[in-house]
Amino acid sequence: MLFPQVRYLFYRISTVLNSIKTLYTLSPEKVKAFVESYDVYNYDWNNEEELIRSFGPDYYQEVKKRVINFYSVLNHLCAIGQVEKMYIPAAMDLSKSLTANQKLFEQKMCRDLGIGEGSKVLDIGCGRGRIASYVSKITNAHVTGMNIDTDQLESAQRFIEAKGLADRCKFQMGDLNDLPFPFPDASFDAIYSVGSMTYSKDLKKLYQEIRRLLKPGGKFATLDWIRLPNFDASNVHHADLLRRIKPLVGAIGTPTLQEFSGSLQEAGFRLLENANASIDGLQAPLIENADNFFSGVTKGVERLVRWKILPAHFKVLFDRLTKDGEAFVEADKLRIVTSSHYLLGEKI
Repeated sequence: MLFPQVRYLFYRISTVLNSIKTLYTLSPEKVKAFVESYDVYNYDWNNEEELIRSFGPDYYQEVKKRVINFYSVLNHLCAIGQVEKMYIPAAMDLSKSLTANQKLFEQKMCRDLGIGEGSKVLDIGCGRGRIASYVSKITNAHVTGMNIDTDQLESAQRFIEAKGLADRCKFQMGDLNDLPFPFPDASFDAIYSVGSMTYSKDLKKLYQEIRRLLKPGGKFATLDWIRLPNFDASNVHHADLLRRIKPLVGAIGTPTLQEFSGSLQEAGFRLLENANASIDGLQAPLIENADNFFSGVTKGVERLVRWKILPAHFKVLFDRLTKDGEAFVEADKLRIVTSSHYLLGEKI
């Protein structure tokens, strides 16, 4: 039997090669749609008038299309590095890798939610299903994942089948703004979301739907992106940093701390935890870790494109991926925004 480290190495190599193959065969139209999709992050749900002016009264369908175009390529770019799960975790142990910190956070989340053998769990915005599979693996829970991107759902299905988890994990198409969800009342013991709440047009309505789906005493946890009290909208530098970071992290809504947590309470939850999950509230060391890795990869890609080993669109993709990483680090250190704010609520 292979050692876990060797198995993981083989897994990472196969994942990277598969992602490179997918990116290699992208059509010019797919590359163009991905690059143009970044524009959607110049908008915010709070300014609906601007969305209507740009996309018309049925603006949400255009927004949704661009988000799908974004993630259908981004998930392969992220899989080349340590962010295959497509989120920078809370910094919980700076002596460990980014991937190890993801596991530490997910273990904490499972403990907080009380997930155990046989628990029925919903993952909203499940991406490639890597969090769902890890949650199921360490708890023996049954996890249902929802996502709007078929490419990621197919990746999730292949992954859990390869891991022998198909009897405990399932994935289906689902839009967190298409309410109600297709599940009966009190279907789940626990529900979680990592990095998806920014896509909710109405947090309170979504939280109310989550409450409907939870069994009595069930819990909900989310790790997500918010504006912190130090953010000053009248500060030109703060506003510029926010504008640059939103496309990088894939954020449309940027709720305040009060909007993020207050809406959960208004929806009928008792707040059990409402804090930045990172040590001293700073994610910057892990953000820098990811930024340095992908910046290095980008330099390598530039050489391979120049030598005509990789097609020219690889440079386009990686240049866009790594743009403004330093802005995210600076904003985190200024404590004006974070993507590691953690909410834990219990249905009451």
